[in-house]
Amino acid sequence: MLAVAPVLILGAVAGLLYLTSPFGDIESMAEAGPLEILWMLTVIGAIAGIVPVVIGMLWFPFIRSLDHRYLHAFLALSAGVLAFIAFEMTEEVFEHGAEVGPVAAGGLELSGVIVAGGLAVAGVGGTFAVMYVISEWRQRKMASAEKSGLTIAYLVAVALGLHSIGEGLAIGVAFIDGQGTLVMLLVVGFVMHNVMEGPTVVAAVARDHTIPPLRHFAAMGVIAGGPVILGGWVGSLANSSALAVLFYAVAVGAILQVIIELVDLIKFDAESVVTRLNAATFVVGVALMFVLEDVIVEGWIVPG
Repeated sequence: MLAVAPVLILGAVAGLLYLTSPFGDIESMAEAGPLEILWMLTVIGAIAGIVPVVIGMLWFPFIRSLDHRYLHAFLALSAGVLAFIAFEMTEEVFEHGAEVGPVAAGGLELSGVIVAGGLAVAGVGGTFAVMYVISEWRQRKMASAEKSGLTIAYLVAVALGLHSIGEGLAIGVAFIDGQGTLVMLLVVGFVMHNVMEGPTVVAAVARDHTIPPLRHFAAMGVIAGGPVILGGWVGSLANSSALAVLFYAVAVGAILQVIIELVDLIKFDAESVVTRLNAATFVVGVALMFVLEDVIVEGWIVPG
C-alpha cells in the first residue's frame, strides 16, 4: 500500500482535473487584466508544480522502510533524474542563447553570442559557487559529525525549483498566446514529470534517524514545485530569450552542486559509491526522465 497509494492518489487528482479543468476558458483571457492573468497562472502553476511534487513525496514512508543499500540506490536514482534535467537545461541554454540579439553597452555593441555566453557562465558558475559556499558553511556549523539528509533535501528542492522556473516559462508563453489545448497538455506532461521529483527530494531524508516535522515536507514541496508559478508569471510578462538563458543556467549550476551533495551522502555510510545497484538506478533515473520529457512531452504533447 505504501508503494501503490501515491499512484492511486495521482489517478484521483487526474480524474478531478478532468472534471474541473481550469483551462477551457484560456482563449477568453485575451481581454483579461494583468491580475486575472497572474491569478490563472498561479492556479495552473500550482497544479503543474506543487501538487505532483507533494504526491511524489508520499512515497517517503516506503523509501524509509528500505535497507541502506536500497536508500543509496534511491539517492543514485535522484542523481540520475537531476543529471538528465541538467542535460536538458543545457540544451535550452544553447537554443535560447542562439536567439539572443546584440546589446548596446557603454557605447559598444555586444553580439548576442557574447551576451548569451556571459549570462550562461554567470548563471552556472555563480549559482554553483554560492551553493558550494552555503554547503561548506553548513557542514562546518553542524554539531554532529553525521551529514543532515534534511539539509541536502532542501538543496535538492532548491535545485528542482530553479529547474521548475523553465517549465513555468513554457506554460506562461503558451498561455499568453491563447493556446489553451497546448497549456493543458503541457500541464499533463509536467505533472507526470514532476511526480518523480517528490521521491527525489525526500530520498536524502529517508536515511536520517529521525523524521522531520511535516512543515519541512510542506516547505520542500512548495520550494520544488512553486517556482512553476513564478516561471508562468515571467513567461507571460517578459518573453525574453536572454532571461530564459539566465534561468536555465542557474538551474544547471544548482543541479551540479546538488549531485555532488548526493554523492557525498552516499559516501558517508557506504563502502563504494559506484555499485551495480547504484549504477542501475542512476541509469533508470535518466531513462525514466527521458521517457517523460523527450518521448511524452517533446514527442507527443508539443507536436500535437
